[in-house]
Amino acid sequence: MKQVFPLTIQSGMSQSGSYILMLGEPESGMQVPIFIGAHEAQGILLAKETIQTRRPMTHELMMNIMSEYGLTLQQVTIDRVEEGIFYATLHMSDGFNEKHFDSRTTDAITLALLNECPIMMAESVIEETGVKVESEEQETESLEVLEKKLAECEEREEYERAAEIQREIERLKKNEL
Repeated sequence: MKQVFPLTIQSGMSQSGSYILMLGEPESGMQVPIFIGAHEAQGILLAKETIQTRRPMTHELMMNIMSEYGLTLQQVTIDRVEEGIFYATLHMSDGFNEKHFDSRTTDAITLALLNECPIMMAESVIEETGVKVESEEQETESLEVLEKKLAECEEREEYERAAEIQREIERLKKNEL
């Protein structure tokens, strides 16, 4: 497992209301794009910027319940990706026992940000879905890597993941203009 950090949330190119959350793994320079909806993007941005809302958001409600029952979030792991869907686990402790809960990745990331705990990703997930980006000048290299991953996904008939990669390629090409 490697620790990853939310870097940016960008508007998706192909669908209105879709966004791309970029997670970065600093040791390797890899970035993992995760396609998310508008509601999920809002929750992550609010947590990342520590913006208070007038009424508790769902994630704040979850934190209040965890606090009331003495649960602390130790870390979040993004364990695997299947057919373009990322799977995460919440690792919680009540002080005596560790408990594990299956979670949507976006909810897990939001809770990790609110609890200031690590977000860990399986190395196999980083290798399968990540893009090597060392600097902004190397976006051409990123395009080549993405195009290679696109061909691999199409060959394995992973069309949902291929569509996500194609949208990222289109975004990078648009940024070149």
